Amino acid sequence: MNNSKVAVVVPTYNEAENLPVLAARLFALGIPGLTLIVVDDGSPDGTGEVAKQLAGQYDGQVELVQRHRKEGLGPAYIAGFSQALDGGADVIVQMDADLSHQPEYIPQFIDALGESDVVIGSRYVNGGGVDEHWGILRRLISSGGNWGIRTVTGVKVKDATGGFKAFRQSVLRSIDFSQIRCAGFGFQAEINHACERMGCVVTEHPIVFIDRTMGKSKMSLYIMIEAMWKLLPLRWKSGP
Repeated sequence: MNNSKVAVVVPTYNEAENLPVLAARLFALGIPGLTLIVVDDGSPDGTGEVAKQLAGQYDGQVELVQRHRKEGLGPAYIAGFSQALDGGADVIVQMDADLSHQPEYIPQFIDALGESDVVIGSRYVNGGGVDEHWGILRRLISSGGNWGIRTVTGVKVKDATGGFKAFRQSVLRSIDFSQIRCAGFGFQAEINHACERMGCVVTEHPIVFIDRTMGKSKMSLYIMIEAMWKLLPLRWKSGP
């Protein structure tokens, strides 16, 4: 994927502290023409204003999609994907803003797209893992939730709930986003299911998931259970 135009889509809600650090690490990678697309759901902490400041600092390589209320992770990603595709991106990366996804993996994802349609940053393949400071309960909730969603949906990838991915633009153009049911956490598994159903070549690349250092996590057991319920119909869904 040499000379590809790369867009990184990052949904945000109250990530004003993390966003400048993420931008600095992304642009330090030296990827030519990299664009950071921030999709902000009306964060009361001023995340949108921080994104505007970063756009000036990085000569327009940061773009803001400003929404005025919290509509959920799925719609935020869909809005960011649309912006990236309209801008002519060849490769679209999605990741969290909280630095749990390490930007330094992105060049490896891009290289892997040379032989794949989708690359998923995976905690559950050889070489992958989670923050060493996680306790046993948190590890069980994470791995158990992932196992439950894989079981419910029939998704084959080992890290069905991971949100660190890279796509060829042709994949995102082929997904019918009007059929996506989940606005929240389940969106990740639903997109994986759509890619597998279309026959995409999906590669899992090992990553170590790092706990956020600033801000508050938005994950809960309730969100996982709700996602499993909404994703249940995928077990019987077929076709493109």
